[in-house]
Amino acid sequence: QVQLVESGGGLVQAGGSLRLSCAASGRTFSNRAMGWFRQAPGKEREFAAAVSWSGSSTFYADSVTGRFTISRDNAKNTVYLQMNSLKPEDTGVYYCAAAWAYSSRTYYTTRDYEYDYWGQGTQVTVSS
Repeated sequence: QVQLVESGGGLVQAGGSLRLSCAASGRTFSNRAMGWFRQAPGKEREFAAAVSWSGSSTFYADSVTGRFTISRDNAKNTVYLQMNSLKPEDTGVYYCAAAWAYSSRTYYTTRDYEYDYWGQGTQVTVSS
């Protein structure tokens, strides 16, 4: 079992920044690729960003590229999502998730069905 707890969400004005954190506990964190997903009101959950277990590979949805940065600190069992230049359309519940990395230092995935552990989510609201 891997338990994930997100924090750092809140209300921010457009153009502002937030840093989300996801703390992991339980079984090994280092052989897990990590991802951030988000779900806006009335919409389906969508992929935002992913990072390989080594941190050497990252990938972003087009909608957040250049504004969001995903990173991880395996010593602290924590993954981060730095969000800059926030827009009202970034509003939603943000979830972190963990997926098997198949012992690959560079593996990551954008497919939500490959993530087998999820956090409870943290609300991000961007006002215009």
